[in-house]
Amino acid sequence: MRALPLPPVEGRSFFTGRRAVLAGVAAAALGLAGCAATRSTERAEGYDSREWMQSSANRIANLALRDNLQSIRRVQLSLYRRNPREWRKGSSNVDDAIQRTWDAVMQGTPLPPLGGKSGIDAVRLAFEPAYAGDRIAALVYGWATMLKEANGNTWEQTMVDGVNAENSFRAARNIEISLWLIGSKTGADGQPLLLATEISERGRNLVVDRELSKIVARLDLLAAQADEKYRRAALDFAQGWIMGSLGPFLSLTKP
Repeated sequence: MRALPLPPVEGRSFFTGRRAVLAGVAAAALGLAGCAATRSTERAEGYDSREWMQSSANRIANLALRDNLQSIRRVQLSLYRRNPREWRKGSSNVDDAIQRTWDAVMQGTPLPPLGGKSGIDAVRLAFEPAYAGDRIAALVYGWATMLKEANGNTWEQTMVDGVNAENSFRAARNIEISLWLIGSKTGADGQPLLLATEISERGRNLVVDRELSKIVARLDLLAAQADEKYRRAALDFAQGWIMGSLGPFLSLTKP
């Protein structure tokens, strides 16, 4: 976008010319702001009144949780396509199985076959050879509830919440272990409990590996940010005190 031209100042007094220049600069700034306001991406979201109760760190954590849950949905669909026997254990079709799983996640009511288990316990149960329930639904419920716990046990942080660095780090490691178990765990017949990665003449299907790896990366970054937050709070306080106390004196000593 081109900047708006400044109005001419020739033939005017100094103050009149300066006002004209300032008016032109203000108009240009407004024009640029207008361009920025209309710039958008497919990931952009409109402002929500609840954001007034969120700090920048809260907002980043909420966006990371949103993206992690979307990654889990992609993994769930990919696993169902390769393991249709799982959704058939309790649903009439894939969409119904996905809906039932996420209703349970958002309502905080574990699926009946889980026996009240959530988090890492639900993930462990999904890899038990004797487990008769939907293994993929158990994984999804376990992963999602782990993410909620790492997010301060809430689906949407505000300024009174925060990322639990230890829980976030542990969740990342549990996701890594889950990825390894998906590729290695077998049943009594020696066959994989779940099929994930596909390499055939049609190409390579690496959705599960890719999306779970993204989740691990986001969780590790949130854990590092949470640790850094408390470290920086102490440093910022010390720096503010030093500059507030010594800043005026130091400014007088400059040549």
